[in-house]
Amino acid sequence: MAASMLQLIGFMLSALGQFLISAATAMDMWSLQDRSFTVVTNVYTYSGLWRSCVGTAYGTTQCRPYFTILGLPALLQAVRALMIVGVVLGAIGCLIAIFALKCLKMGNMEDNIKATMTLTAGIMFLLAGVCGIAGVSAFANLIVQSFRFTTYADNGLGMGGVGGLTGALTPRYTFGPALFVGWVGAGLLVVGGIMMCLACRGLAPDRKQRYDGMAYKAASQHTMYKPDSRARPVYNDSYRAPSVDGRQSNQKFDYV
Repeated sequence: MAASMLQLIGFMLSALGQFLISAATAMDMWSLQDRSFTVVTNVYTYSGLWRSCVGTAYGTTQCRPYFTILGLPALLQAVRALMIVGVVLGAIGCLIAIFALKCLKMGNMEDNIKATMTLTAGIMFLLAGVCGIAGVSAFANLIVQSFRFTTYADNGLGMGGVGGLTGALTPRYTFGPALFVGWVGAGLLVVGGIMMCLACRGLAPDRKQRYDGMAYKAASQHTMYKPDSRARPVYNDSYRAPSVDGRQSNQKFDYV
């Protein structure tokens, strides 16, 4: 019962994590413009793995997809690949885990087969979670480096002013909501995968075969045989059957 509950909870956490990393991969707010030092805050830009968008405070947005692949940074392409691999592995793991659930009866499937499928699904969930964490962390590292090295730009007149506040500020980007969604989803996948792997051990049947034996008592080596002292019947000639011609025959009958 404990193994079944562990398997079910691990599957539910992994399914939720799979949904979250899939949503994070499709979201556009991976990087969000930092409006701390901007005068006009009604218009802001944000971008994701597939397109960049411009939004306003009135709720209107306009997005433009990335029309090129070769012109994109190599790190962005690597993040794309990691997230896609994580989504695919998580989807396959969910499909296997559904058929491996102890509470569902799939024909004459044995417990050892369900245990093997549970272990396979757990490993796939772990790999999907690792891919998700690696992809989101790599993109977050790119944002941190870009944020640190972005400085104030002069307005071209040589009058930077105090601290460069009179110049034009190069847009800086910070973490978007998609990063946190991806981190949470990948973490749930890792936890669910570990629970599925632990549940595999409880689902596997005991390999030691038990046989119902019966006690056997060997015969004693010193067996004594007693002579039969019972009286045996005595044959009498008077019980001979007479023949047809009146003579006694040699046939004898034993009357008990």
